[in-house]
Amino acid sequence: MKNTFYDPEKVSTLLAPNKTTIGKGIVHETGKEIKTLGGTRVLIVTDPGVMKTGLVSLVEDALRSEKIDFEVYDGVEPEPPARIIDEATEVVRKGKFDIIVGFGGGSSLDVAKGVSVMAKNTGKIIEYAGMNMLTKRGLPKVLIPTTAGTGSEATWVCVITDEAENTKKSLYSNLLLPDIAILDPLVTVSIPHSVTADTGVDALAHAIESYVSVNATPYSRLMAHEAIHLVATNLPVAYGKGNNVRARYNMLLASNLAGMAFTSGGLGACHGLAYPLGTEFHMPHGKSNAVMLIHVMEFNLMANLEGYAEVAVAMGEHIDGLGMHEAAAKSVDAVRKLLTVVNTSWKLSDYGIEARDVPKLVQGGIKQTRFYAPNPRNLTETDIEAIYLRAL
Repeated sequence: MKNTFYDPEKVSTLLAPNKTTIGKGIVHETGKEIKTLGGTRVLIVTDPGVMKTGLVSLVEDALRSEKIDFEVYDGVEPEPPARIIDEATEVVRKGKFDIIVGFGGGSSLDVAKGVSVMAKNTGKIIEYAGMNMLTKRGLPKVLIPTTAGTGSEATWVCVITDEAENTKKSLYSNLLLPDIAILDPLVTVSIPHSVTADTGVDALAHAIESYVSVNATPYSRLMAHEAIHLVATNLPVAYGKGNNVRARYNMLLASNLAGMAFTSGGLGACHGLAYPLGTEFHMPHGKSNAVMLIHVMEFNLMANLEGYAEVAVAMGEHIDGLGMHEAAAKSVDAVRKLLTVVNTSWKLSDYGIEARDVPKLVQGGIKQTRFYAPNPRNLTETDIEAIYLRAL
């Protein structure tokens, strides 16, 4: 990396879980980890899809082995509506649970984070959307991802859907950081090809956006750079050979690093423009980021040529002898190649979205202002419309 900018005049912060552990088979240590937190009655938060896989039994067995009482809440929905967290919070309060285990993809982990804090805060979770609105520390929480993409087990963010306004909102707070994150590649080997691709590109989007962010820090750049490299070299293997434990391990690590990176350095317009695809067309979060990533990168290139050139190198592109503009453009080529390998289209029209839908997307995208301040290039409403039209 050429652009190392450790500026003593700039204050940089690293936010991360209290403890992160990664390794083959460590999900079996969940009960022992919970005992270190003093937990005696656990609520496992997950979704129906994960329940069908039977993977939850791994956590249940780990708790039984330590004689820890537990119940399972499996009502998590994709892009979780705020009402789901409010509902699960009532389960926690009535059941007098003292520790939360989130097990699943990003939606399950976000619900677990929301439930843990709302168990100790009053009202409804939607009232706490925004920056540092929570006032009381919640119940201890252990997060175990079953996909390698969102990095929710590493972040201070809880994303919820406001159904009344049909938009996504986020809570940001140190109190949302997990006490323990457990990363076990064995719980990810059975992920379908399409989910492997979508979540893997989601991790890549996190890493690229945080790397070129206006708010990038030494911490975020170091972690994002490694995450970009790990995704570029391991996602094709994980996609093509799902039971390759080394590739799954490296993808979990990449997702985790990217999560910590964007917690410190922020995201950008890719996420801002992807959100309406989820609320309006119910497109999975990873898929919507995959569709928008190339188009936002092309828009942003001029504003951070050196950063995008470094992204290209991290993804294995050769830029020797190229001018800075050509070198930066290689990052887009690299992402396009990767999407092709994992059979993921970057055209909205391939997902049933038409030109007549663009005004609705623009109105949804305009609302996501929090993502545009860290973005390398400023956006106007006209820019947002043009990006969506190019993405068709």
